[in-house]
Amino acid sequence: MNKPLRRIAIFCGLLVLALLIRDNWLQYVKADTLRTDSANRRVTIERYANPRGDIIVDGNPITGSVESKHGDFKYKRTYKDGPMWAPVTGYSSQAFDSSQLEKLNDGILTGNDDRLFFRNTLDMITGKQKQGGNVVTTLNAAAQKAAFNGLRERGGKGAVVALEPSTGKILALASYPSYDPSSFAGNSTTTDAKAWNALQKKNNPADPMLNRALRETYPPGSTFKVVTAAAALENGLYTDATSPTRSPLPWIMPGTTTPLKNEGNIACKNVSMEEALRISCNSVFGKIGADLGNDKMLAEAKKFGFDSEQFTPVRSNASVFSDHMNQSQTALSSIGQYNTAATPLQMAMIASAVANDGKLMKPYMVDELQSSNLDQVAKTEPKEMSRPLSPKNAQILQQMMETVVTKGTGTKAQIGGGVTVGGKTGTAQHGVANSANPYAWFISYAKLSDGSSPVAVAVVIEDESAHRDDISGGGLAAPIAKNVMKAVIDSKK
Repeated sequence: MNKPLRRIAIFCGLLVLALLIRDNWLQYVKADTLRTDSANRRVTIERYANPRGDIIVDGNPITGSVESKHGDFKYKRTYKDGPMWAPVTGYSSQAFDSSQLEKLNDGILTGNDDRLFFRNTLDMITGKQKQGGNVVTTLNAAAQKAAFNGLRERGGKGAVVALEPSTGKILALASYPSYDPSSFAGNSTTTDAKAWNALQKKNNPADPMLNRALRETYPPGSTFKVVTAAAALENGLYTDATSPTRSPLPWIMPGTTTPLKNEGNIACKNVSMEEALRISCNSVFGKIGADLGNDKMLAEAKKFGFDSEQFTPVRSNASVFSDHMNQSQTALSSIGQYNTAATPLQMAMIASAVANDGKLMKPYMVDELQSSNLDQVAKTEPKEMSRPLSPKNAQILQQMMETVVTKGTGTKAQIGGGVTVGGKTGTAQHGVANSANPYAWFISYAKLSDGSSPVAVAVVIEDESAHRDDISGGGLAAPIAKNVMKAVIDSKK
């Protein structure tokens, strides 16, 4: 073979070799990535080729699937009481992908999860249509209804989270205003796209698709005083609830000439921590924070979950308690102002830990995953997250919080019938120089006559239409918390 032909043969051989390498790379190395690539339309077609499995609450599905009337996607998602459950389910849309439980558990719900291989193989052999598995939640339908209806009747914006203190199970997760995931579950450019665009924040300032229970952080106001009291007890600054505190009035914040003021003309001078929590003394708890210092306050806040994202498995924003603050900044942060910010989930975790004798359980909302024939694929076991309080100090703090409800600012949360309620109200500043309407907070727990605590709750209300003087945690948020706690208790009878 002459030299030019030999070069051409070698070049052609290299081209064939490159083609073989590329072909094998695509078929074997990149196959799985390409198969699951969101830009691959076949992936979406496959996702909606069969009825989607369901998300279950109290044994009943809150989702469904119906045949699409148009296009190459055979089935589309439906939702029962969509706005009420949207903060739990998220959405599954042919046009706009999915979110939250629908997204995180897509493999189970579509039947494509590797853990369903045996079930899918059996169905293929028997000729049965492929079906997705189920996601069984920890939610309590009665509690969720009480939470959502309470927020809707109140109007404005807000969120509710309810937990089972002994396990960390999420019993209610409500956000208002909300949206109906069914309204854009298809892929119509006229109806689904229009509904989607109308819900976006740029077109709807109320931002109904924001999950306020998990993704919004608010100044917690006086509800944070529960953490400050816990820090005082855990660090030995005070050892009981009833002894006088070393709290002058006025109390001048360190390094300033500014007194830390209390709301109204309340008698806070040297009162006990129990009395200070009952009437909500800023000066007492601000001074406790300054006396303990930033490091000890931060350490206690972190034990309750601050400064860390929570995964339920849906991600919740990290709540914030800052580091490197001076004494005055620490004082303001210790009464839930300055840089302190918390999600409603975080504040429910605080009440839950106190109710559970100081043990904080990791919050979760998925109890188990099932195959289409209801076989268990995975089970969530309760997991201890931390111990912010000793049992002794937790019981002291319970005594303080129960006084708030029996004869303090939280009397509207009383349930009666042998049920003991502990709580803390909060009215958090909002806007530049506190110019906007404040946020109304209430955190609480309920205890039964046998000493068990089936539920802890956090409620936050943003009511821009209310008269400023009418806004208080005890007036706006406590009644909702009461109804949620009562719903949980009644459902267990």
